Amino acid sequence: KEEIAQLMSKEGEISEIALKNHREFILKEKGEAGRKKLEEAIDNLGGVIKYKKLKSWEFYPIGLEIIELLVIKKIFNFDDEKIKEIGAFGSRVSSIIKLFFQYIGSINFLAKKAPEIWKKYYTAGELVIKEVNEEKKYIILDVKDFNYHPIHCLHLNGYFSNMVKVASGSKAVNCQETKCVHRGDEFHEFLIKW
Repeated sequence: KEEIAQLMSKEGEISEIALKNHREFILKEKGEAGRKKLEEAIDNLGGVIKYKKLKSWEFYPIGLEIIELLVIKKIFNFDDEKIKEIGAFGSRVSSIIKLFFQYIGSINFLAKKAPEIWKKYYTAGELVIKEVNEEKKYIILDVKDFNYHPIHCLHLNGYFSNMVKVASGSKAVNCQETKCVHRGDEFHEFLIKW
């Protein structure tokens, strides 16, 4: 209860669509029984997430995402790669991402629109495109003022990987978090190569 209260007190909000994408991933991976297992586990924590009361496109405390991802990791025994898959899935099924890439899908377009996309999901933090090199096939991006929980690092890794995969058209994308606030750095930095 103490940890939940601490997570819920953090400033910043997340769009309902992200929470919905997490549940959709569980439904795809574990079926209806898995979705029910997740909801029961959340209810056992005091029902901090009231799924039936969440409204589309509304914003909710960012602590809900952390709690949900931690519960998913624990009850399904997911490893770090599976948490990255949840992030990748979110960018694959997101109507926001589909809208942005429906007509134009390129790394330069991604670099221009990524900070705007970030604001559709989070009221906290700032996504900054530091460097784009299409010739050498890499992009470096920073996430500033986003110091919540290490599980976000894994989730964002998957999310960013899939966005670059879509924008570049490459099937082989490698994303590394080269700086991290949870390792003492001032911000998160991701190097994504394709």
